[in-house]
Amino acid sequence: MTRPAAEAGIRTVHTRFGIVLTPRGGALGAMLPVFRMGIGGRIASGRQWMSWIHIQDLVGAIHHVLNTDLLQGAVNFVSPRPVTNAEFTRTLASALSRPAMIPVPAFMLRLIFGEMADEALLGSQRVEPVRLITSGYPFQYSDLRKALTAVLSKT
Repeated sequence: MTRPAAEAGIRTVHTRFGIVLTPRGGALGAMLPVFRMGIGGRIASGRQWMSWIHIQDLVGAIHHVLNTDLLQGAVNFVSPRPVTNAEFTRTLASALSRPAMIPVPAFMLRLIFGEMADEALLGSQRVEPVRLITSGYPFQYSDLRKALTAVLSKT
């Protein structure tokens, strides 16, 4: 879709977003009630990678891309430190001072969500923000614990 613009010499950027940590919903918003009740847990094996970004870094990175003329093409809007689902679960539970002992079995997710479970919940991609890093974007939140603590202080 952007090919005509690129061929006309217009700089184009293809944005790719990880899980955005925000106090206003999204994936984290769906997880919070379960984890606050102390019944959260890893998904299946917990070995699937999760690439995430704090909402303030997302806004800052978008601003950075808009003001960095040399950046074009695909840009991954994720933290420089992806984590496994098991690590994300442990960190979120710890930030909430709650246990995270009840894993969600893969078969249950497939039963509830069908094929979407494999793509959205059981899939794994370790994505890194190479283009943001090499262009000098200064991440404020590259540590998951600090990012979650900041987000949770606003909920």
